[in-house]
Amino acid sequence: MSEVSPEHGHIDLETPNAARVYDYYLGGDHNFAVDRQMAEEAIAMWPDLPLVMQANRAFLRRAVQFCVEQGIDQFLDLGSGIPTVGNVHEVAQQAAPGARVVYVDTDPVAVAYSKKLLHDNPDAAIIDADMRDPERVLGSPEVAELLDLSRPVAVMMVAVLHFVPDRDEPSKIIARYREAMAPGSFLVISHASNEGRPDVAPAHADLYRKRTTTPLTMRSQAEVTGFFDGFELVEPGVVFLPQWRPVAPGEVGEHPERLTGLAGVGRKP
Repeated sequence: MSEVSPEHGHIDLETPNAARVYDYYLGGDHNFAVDRQMAEEAIAMWPDLPLVMQANRAFLRRAVQFCVEQGIDQFLDLGSGIPTVGNVHEVAQQAAPGARVVYVDTDPVAVAYSKKLLHDNPDAAIIDADMRDPERVLGSPEVAELLDLSRPVAVMMVAVLHFVPDRDEPSKIIARYREAMAPGSFLVISHASNEGRPDVAPAHADLYRKRTTTPLTMRSQAEVTGFFDGFELVEPGVVFLPQWRPVAPGEVGEHPERLTGLAGVGRKP
């Protein structure tokens, strides 16, 4: 595995980073030894973790494809993470050439590699911003240039809201983005949960709390469903990751609850 270079901005090489740990789970090489060490500790506790992350990535691809099929050709991906195969712009632009995508992240590795990846793509950009600051995101030059918020847009909050603690009032953050979304827009959410694997999920969350600056907040199906206030949930509602509109029934497996993340898509009426 190659070691990424810390040349872009200040990168803490002593503390694991959630985006880089996720990259490692997916088989990427945009991570450091400290990230790999934590990921291996987590996998030792919960061997299915890489499968959970892969299921989350597969959900993202299915959700983007679904949104394109509904006529969406512009996407705002909040907490987009480090680029890997099957990015939003790759899926969207393959299905709808000319689709426009704005990524948002604060991790310097994610931002640097996104800029490199998108250098020759005029229809995609990355913002170095915190998704908890909707005014900064929505008022950015990149959003103004690439997205027309008077038309429907898909706002992606995939595997990011569990890094927003209750004290930051995630529902209010979502509401601000909802206000900026035109009718016919979609909200896409996946979220970590204790449901399905209460035997190991809390210990995983505790590892993030102890080792990273972005502790996990596990939430229930009812809590994640509540994030769709003001949206009409698309069938099948908020379900375990493999259960959200699988391409083939066999993809779900006998125990979808083992892949404990929750997923859902809502449409703004």
